[in-house]
Amino acid sequence: MRGFLLTPTYRLSGGTPVVHLHGILETGEPCLLLDDRPRPYFFVPQARLGDARRALPGIVFEDTEMRAFDGSAVARATATNPGEVPALRQKLERLGIECLEADVRFTTRYLIDRGLRGGFEVAGEHTVARGVGRVYRNPELRPCTWTPALRVLSLDIETSPRADLVYSIALQMGEREAVLLLYDRPVRGAEDFGREPDLLRRFLALVREWDPDVITGWNVVDFDLAVLQKRCHHHGLRCALGRTEDELEIRRDASFTRESRAVLQGRLVLDGLSLVRGAFLRLEDYKLETAAQAFLGRGKLFAGDGRHHQIEEAYRSDPEALVRYNLLDARLVSDILERTQLIPLAVQRSLRTGMSLDRVSAAIASIDSLYLAETRRRGIVAPSVASDAKAARLTGGWVMDSTAGFYRNILVFDFKSLYPSIIRTFNIDPLTHVARPTPADDALRAPNGAHFRRSPRGILPELVARLAAEREEAKRAGDAIASNAIKILMNSMYGVLGAGASRLFAPAVANAITTFGQHLIQFAAAWVRGRGLAVIYGDTDSLFVDPREEDAERALALARELRGAITAAVAEHVRTAYRCDSHLELEFETLYRRFFMPELRGGKGGSKKRYAGLVASDAGEEIEFVGLESVRRDWTEVSKRLQQGLLDLAFHDRPVAEYVRDFVRRLRAGEMDDLLVYKKALRKSLDAYTKTTPPHVRAARLSGNAGRIVEYVMTANGPEPAGAATAPFDYEHYVEHQLKPVADAILGLLGEEFDDLLGKRKQLSLF
Repeated sequence: MRGFLLTPTYRLSGGTPVVHLHGILETGEPCLLLDDRPRPYFFVPQARLGDARRALPGIVFEDTEMRAFDGSAVARATATNPGEVPALRQKLERLGIECLEADVRFTTRYLIDRGLRGGFEVAGEHTVARGVGRVYRNPELRPCTWTPALRVLSLDIETSPRADLVYSIALQMGEREAVLLLYDRPVRGAEDFGREPDLLRRFLALVREWDPDVITGWNVVDFDLAVLQKRCHHHGLRCALGRTEDELEIRRDASFTRESRAVLQGRLVLDGLSLVRGAFLRLEDYKLETAAQAFLGRGKLFAGDGRHHQIEEAYRSDPEALVRYNLLDARLVSDILERTQLIPLAVQRSLRTGMSLDRVSAAIASIDSLYLAETRRRGIVAPSVASDAKAARLTGGWVMDSTAGFYRNILVFDFKSLYPSIIRTFNIDPLTHVARPTPADDALRAPNGAHFRRSPRGILPELVARLAAEREEAKRAGDAIASNAIKILMNSMYGVLGAGASRLFAPAVANAITTFGQHLIQFAAAWVRGRGLAVIYGDTDSLFVDPREEDAERALALARELRGAITAAVAEHVRTAYRCDSHLELEFETLYRRFFMPELRGGKGGSKKRYAGLVASDAGEEIEFVGLESVRRDWTEVSKRLQQGLLDLAFHDRPVAEYVRDFVRRLRAGEMDDLLVYKKALRKSLDAYTKTTPPHVRAARLSGNAGRIVEYVMTANGPEPAGAATAPFDYEHYVEHQLKPVADAILGLLGEEFDDLLGKRKQLSLF
């Protein structure tokens, strides 16, 4: 029977650890896999085995044939239960005895030792238990890659202003929908309840009846589930939402900005907001309304800053509207996840890393799982994560000083998966890194001075090769979800080398990758210049080439020739200089029919990571913005409108003067008041802003109800909350601080000035 793991954990039974793996079977049934055979273990150096035995007389030590990274022999130490391992490690480390893999979680170890990554095959006798489904005890388990069709329940609640009373709960799962409403009379479209405890009991019963595999929502952990748990406890109810009677557990992150996790047994909670962020989908902000408009082209029934008042008013006088609003929010989350395919993406990431669906975005843990599985196959033992390790100062990618101006037919090339390709090409890995090489090591030297053996192949290079092949296969099969999952995983490999929380923490190795990247992109740029072409900008893995060609078709033909020629030149250089086979491939990314590279503020050279380009396709024209005000949240919509309009005119060789004058006139006439809102994130709590009071903090304090993203406007009285301003807008503030900087960046390259177009007099020098 094939299945997919949902929640791996363990429990102690009579002092014995028992692995509990909740999953879903291909029949659609839930299951629970129990195994009381494994015991927690870690490793110590064989050379210190005698000292370790004397220090821990009650622990079983065994000789092994395994080796540490440096090739030295290790012995295995087996403990009674997982909870005692940290104390054992501390005792040995105080004696100077290194403990290897002593921080690997018990259930993670269980899965790695059996090669399990999300999918499994199970054989053996089973019983059936209420809620958890089939129960297998000490079963035979094998890995497989079965992909489940998970049942997903979308949840949304509406509450009183202080969240001390639940007004309604909307549930939506496939064709099933329900709204539970706290009301004193029947309301169309809802089940009505006169008492909050009865509403909560019905909610808990519906979750058990519908039996979802996944519960989702928008900010569902920190708001919906947190409130439901609190209200259940207030009424003496157990908030048991899993497939067991265990209480919901919310593990709150200590930092101000990161999300919390909800832990259930037998079900997973996947917050829609977290899924969007974890898949690197960029939005102006991460409100449900913003996401719905971006992905679906439609939004909430109540939106904007006044929606809390609308909710309260609807509950009091139009409960049917509240029911529609509540249910629509639940549907929107389901529709967003369906449109973006983020849950299937999480499944694919889980099948490749072994991480549970709610942890697939944990890059360090994901690579750790893959790496440990490979070390086990090779008979190698990895170090524990150093308790005192800190994030290293890493060398960044090469960013070239750009040449400001307006251009035609700019060709953009980039190296495909540059850092993973460097890892594979130069055999870069903590295992192959040699601190003090000898001639026998046959080591190559990276640009930062680090040395790496050419053989045997490192673990990271082998993982890159395997994943690259899997990604190409996914592309050929048209499986965009699997392809994206692999891409995200490959791009995580570099970062773990410079993270103190990773067992692969190796700053010299990480910097070898980036300095190789700098070397290769600069080599490619020099090669292009040697052919008489201009490179106007370069950034990490990208080159922007000006072919000085007026005709777009001829520029495209040249791009295809250049792509192959640069790839071949880089391969020859790698072979000649490093005696390695190159896995680096240059891709032609984009042709910008028109291109704008602004000057640095102050006019001293071209900017970096900031540009705009006009792309033409069968669907029409589009201006792509990178780093400019049009894609930055901390600039107002009015500045973005001006920038977009000016560039559209400039790219089509049309006059700009009258457009600028009319734009400013309309702003001052109050025709653009809805475009004047600033959006700024709070990086810490309001009370923590003591030395300075930025405008968004001042506005947040005035509102008294600020979330993480503060929306405000500038008025004659200074910053005030958007939608609640008491003074007139300060239009001249917007002219000087929002329009002028944006306009002059463009106008200056066209021989114009913003102040001149508005007829402002310049002060003449006295000398």
